[in-house]
Amino acid sequence: MTPPPRWVRRTMLAPAVVLMTVAVVTTLPMWLLLAAALSPFLPGRWRPLRVLWVAVVAMVLDSVVLVVLFVLWLVSGFGLLVRSPPFQYLHYRLVGWYLQVLYGEAVRVLRLKVEVEGPDPDEYLDRPLLVFCRHAGPGDSFLLVHALVNWYAREPRIVLTAALQWDPALDVVLNRLPTRFLPAGGGAQLQRRIGELATALDHNDAFVIFPEGGNFTERRRLAGIKRLRARGLERMARRSEAMRHVLPPRPGGVHAALAAAPEADVVFVAHSGLDHLYTVADIWRELPLDATVRMRWWRVPAADVPSGEEDQVEWLYQWWAKIDHWIEETRRLP
Repeated sequence: MTPPPRWVRRTMLAPAVVLMTVAVVTTLPMWLLLAAALSPFLPGRWRPLRVLWVAVVAMVLDSVVLVVLFVLWLVSGFGLLVRSPPFQYLHYRLVGWYLQVLYGEAVRVLRLKVEVEGPDPDEYLDRPLLVFCRHAGPGDSFLLVHALVNWYAREPRIVLTAALQWDPALDVVLNRLPTRFLPAGGGAQLQRRIGELATALDHNDAFVIFPEGGNFTERRRLAGIKRLRARGLERMARRSEAMRHVLPPRPGGVHAALAAAPEADVVFVAHSGLDHLYTVADIWRELPLDATVRMRWWRVPAADVPSGEEDQVEWLYQWWAKIDHWIEETRRLP
C-alpha cells in the first residue's frame, strides 16, 4: 500500500500515534481487565494479555522515539545537521535501543528463544559487509537489524518497501539514515538504488539486501519458478524446484551490490523457527509461540567472491541451495 505524502505522515500520522499512545496508557487498567476477562474464553495461555502487552510496549516505544527524533531535529539546527556523522551515530544508537527493548519484551512475553550459529563476531571487525538474507517469517527483518546494530556494532544500510513508511517512527528515523524506500517491483530503478546505497561502505557499515524480494510462501515460490521458465531460464527453474524452503533468488540486486562494494566481505544469513507463520491469524493461533528461532551466519571473504555476472548467479544459487539444506536440517531438530 502506497504511503501518503510526507507532509501528511509528519503532521497527521506521527502526532496521531503519540496521542493514541497517551490514550491507551492512561486507560491501561481497563484494557488489562478486559484482556484478562477474555483470556479464559480463548484458546492459548493468556493470549489477549500477551498481545496487549507487546502492542502497548511497541506503541510506547514508537512514541518515545518520535519525541526523541523531534528533539534531535531541533538540536541539529532544525534538521540542518541531522545527516552529519555525529547525528547519524545518535540515530543508530536510538534504533539500537528501540530494537533492544522490543526484542527483549517479545522474547520474554511470547516465549521465544533465539540461537545464533556462525563465525565469531570478531571475524567481522573493521570490514565492510554485504549481508544477503533469507526473507521468511514475521519480524525477521527486525531481528536481523537488531543483531547487526546491537550484537555486531554495525550501521546498516537497507533497501526497503515504501509501505513501511506507514509506521511514523520507522518513517522518520530511516529517512534520516542511509536507507532507500522503494515502491513494489524491481527493475533498473531498484538496481541503481542498490548500487548507490552500497557505495563507499566504511569499516562498520553493513549493506542489507533480501535477494528473494519478499517473504517465503509456497505460492510465491511457484510463481518465481514460473517466472524463470517464462524467461527461458529452464536450468535455474529446475534448480529452484529442488529448493523447497526458499524462493528463487533474484541476482540483479546482488550484482549491483557486489559491483558497488567489491572490497566488502559477504555474509549470508538464514532464519528458521517462525517461517511457518504467514499471516496475523497464524501468529494469533500459535501464541504464546514457545519457539526456538535459529539464525545461521556464513562469511565469505571478498577475495572468494566471483567477479563475472554468470559466475555470481551460479555462486548465489549454490549458496541458496546450502541455505535450503540448512533449513531442512534445522526443522528436524527438537
